[in-house]
Amino acid sequence: MSIQTNPAFYRDPEAILRQGLHFHELAPNMQVKIPATKAGIKAVEEATYHGASINATVSFSVPQALAVGAAVERGLKRREAEGLSIDEMSPICTIMIGRLDDWIHVLEKRDGVLVTPGYGDWAGIAAFKRAFALYQERGYRSRLLAAAYRHHMHWSELIGGDISMTIPYEWQKLFNASDIEVKERFNDPVPAEIVETLYAKFPDFRRAYDADGMTVDEFDSFGPTVRTLRTFISSYHDLVAVVRDFMLPNPDVK
Repeated sequence: MSIQTNPAFYRDPEAILRQGLHFHELAPNMQVKIPATKAGIKAVEEATYHGASINATVSFSVPQALAVGAAVERGLKRREAEGLSIDEMSPICTIMIGRLDDWIHVLEKRDGVLVTPGYGDWAGIAAFKRAFALYQERGYRSRLLAAAYRHHMHWSELIGGDISMTIPYEWQKLFNASDIEVKERFNDPVPAEIVETLYAKFPDFRRAYDADGMTVDEFDSFGPTVRTLRTFISSYHDLVAVVRDFMLPNPDVK
């Protein structure tokens, strides 16, 4: 079971860690969601060291995925050096592929960038496949997870990959009812022309695709990070308002 740490803590590694370890202790099958922000990367290592299975979220890029993978490795190796078990741990790094696509489409409109229709729908897939190849090269033990579905390629292009997928029920119904051939495509490269076009026209695609496209210090200001945190924090405050109204009903209303 995955449980989200408070997104409002995205700049506070101690608060993320404190809440994450509390969630970890609730049940033996808990997976703690931690944002792949600058503070979150610190919390990922410490939570892993303390035995929590993490699921890095608010993650859209190769550099974020690599930072998460490296932080988990540091935490696991610290545990192993002290003779602590890692047998029951299952660290995950999510890449929200659809949200990277969303950002490319925002940039198309905001900055007036004209590209072949559909090219932007490959951005997240390209980043995900690149991150997976680098995980294999570096021997990272975290498992990559694809999330934020926008179209069928976010499933069909990943068939056959040794990855995790959290397919929403409505999307799964569409996939099951479709005539899309179910065959392995994960090892098929994204067409070179598409990658080259995105790379040439969108600096933020380069930031998301290159292993060294961003430093950890730059994660918090990356467009998809800001957009997603704004949404998550807004949803958190909406939930707090619901709880408030339940505990303290408005006396002005019958």
